[in-house]
Amino acid sequence: MSCSSEFLPRDYIGSVHNKKIKLIRTLNRKKTRQESGLFIAEGTSIVTMGISCDWIPQFILMSARTKKISRIRTELIRWARTHRVVCLQLSESVFEKIATRENPQDLLAVFVQRWCRPPQIITQSWIVLENVRDPGNLGTIIRTVDATGIGGIILVGSCCDPYTREAVRASMGSIFHVPLVRMERTAFLQWCRRWPGDVIGTHLSAREDFRQRYNAPVLLLMGSEGSGLSPNMVGACAQLVRIPMVEHIDSLNLAIAAALMIYELRREVLFF
Repeated sequence: MSCSSEFLPRDYIGSVHNKKIKLIRTLNRKKTRQESGLFIAEGTSIVTMGISCDWIPQFILMSARTKKISRIRTELIRWARTHRVVCLQLSESVFEKIATRENPQDLLAVFVQRWCRPPQIITQSWIVLENVRDPGNLGTIIRTVDATGIGGIILVGSCCDPYTREAVRASMGSIFHVPLVRMERTAFLQWCRRWPGDVIGTHLSAREDFRQRYNAPVLLLMGSEGSGLSPNMVGACAQLVRIPMVEHIDSLNLAIAAALMIYELRREVLFF
């Protein structure tokens, strides 16, 4: 159906010099995301998933390019008005300035980041990622963690930002489900000493195969594809394991390796 005023955002922006647009454009910078505590989620399905998980956006932005309006978007606008969330309609040219060029969407929202503290009562397995640099890999791991019911993710060292657009998009909305913790290496090493189950690390020099039974809850440590776990993190592990590969391959994509490890941890729990 055609877009009547009843189903459109009341506020229209046709200039990139608008203060809200200027702020949103700067959220592509890590520094601005850190200072503001905000991030961008793109696409109707990801935005609505965030809302269904009780994340209230600061802004919802829609492109005026859309000639027809879906039932989902109609409900989203009504929800925004009920919850007093700023809902903006942008001219096509303005929206293109803030949308991802590679995969433009007609809707995005700005949310407040959520960071958790490390768990004090430990009942679930968790994964620890050290110095992970690829946001696409991180987003995919977040999605796998969500799919398997792992407790959450602890980011140690100089990890990339899970709230980049690429990571949020790769998570397919799981960013709103999975608890995320940031820790300095020294603080983490002290905290993990009281872990009640197995502390397992993946390492190329390990001799033991990853396919085995573990004592839950498991704390799984994984490093970047290039350098792996640092020596101090290796020292925190009670056991090192490896994923078998043919001789001319020295590593797997981190997201794939993490998925193999996580599903092995959950093998006796998941019944698909």
